[in-house]
Amino acid sequence: MIKGFELRRIAMPLVSPFRTSFGVELDRDVLLVRAVTDTAEGWGECVAMSAPLYSSEYVAGAAEVIKRFLIPALAGVPDADPRRTEAPFAKIKGHPMAKAAVQTALLDAWLREHGLPLAAHLGAERDRVPAGVSVGIMDSIPQLLAAVEGYLAEGYLRIKLKIEPGWDVAPVRAVRERFGDILLQVDANTAYTLADARHLAKLDPFDLLLIEQPLPEDDVRGHAELARQVRTPICLDESITSARAAADAIALGATSVVNIKPGRVGGYLEARRVHDVCAANGIGVWVGGMLETGIGRAANVALAALPGCVLPGDTSASDRYFRRDVTDPFVLDGGHLAVPTGPGIGVTPDPDALREVTTATEWIHV
Repeated sequence: MIKGFELRRIAMPLVSPFRTSFGVELDRDVLLVRAVTDTAEGWGECVAMSAPLYSSEYVAGAAEVIKRFLIPALAGVPDADPRRTEAPFAKIKGHPMAKAAVQTALLDAWLREHGLPLAAHLGAERDRVPAGVSVGIMDSIPQLLAAVEGYLAEGYLRIKLKIEPGWDVAPVRAVRERFGDILLQVDANTAYTLADARHLAKLDPFDLLLIEQPLPEDDVRGHAELARQVRTPICLDESITSARAAADAIALGATSVVNIKPGRVGGYLEARRVHDVCAANGIGVWVGGMLETGIGRAANVALAALPGCVLPGDTSASDRYFRRDVTDPFVLDGGHLAVPTGPGIGVTPDPDALREVTTATEWIHV
């Protein structure tokens, strides 16, 4: 039986500012959710940003939705089986990141109770996953080249460059010319429109793995048209909000590869369905990142071990973002991260590290 939830806000300074087309992150205001049952407890992480820039969700709003709507919706649910959250949560429109945080905490608790690792529960087939790194927009190309050189020296197997109008062809050319035949892709975070198709086609000569979410998230038909005008494979991120959305995008020819972010689709159960829809249609997937702590990273690494995840994801080591994580750090080994093998998500927060960064806690009884 579910006893209640602890909502914990933590402040995680980033090693360096992370700039994208929707803003600059200097630190992470993170909402953690701890689910407590009669027999176990589990953790989930809300990946919403501090402001509604990447999506309509933001940290303070997610906390309010969890307190006022999601936790009360679980009253009467007989146990922590995360599948039992889907029907009551479906009545509450939107807020997938808030839902994912609560569902993941319950999933972690339920799996710990049964002694099962998340990776095995999802159907993972690997014990380690290749790691890529996402490189934010820089002040200059020399600064970008120095950053990429450092990440390659650390062993990252794939480089993703954030791009926006005015910062696209020139930095991509510079990285390709400097580092040769590395695995390279770009992420636009919806910064372009279909009118930019001819300009985006200038990226074709650089043999990129993909261009991620170049157009607005609701412009699926525009992505399908863009895919006919450029050679670089189109990858959808923000547009993929569910397995049904993935199926529709694939049917329209809007994407040939999909970035799965569990927080964006409402949790790891739906993320597995997105994976399965893509696999059934011959569409490769990879796991994106939202600057997660070790709690969210552990679950993402488990998802990235599924057979349909054919490209390195944004599953960077902990020290890419944080000097000290709230869990034992994820460490790069030969360009890979080990998949946690313990029950649940396979990691637990370090009490001292957690205490150091906590800004607020609240207990809500079910």
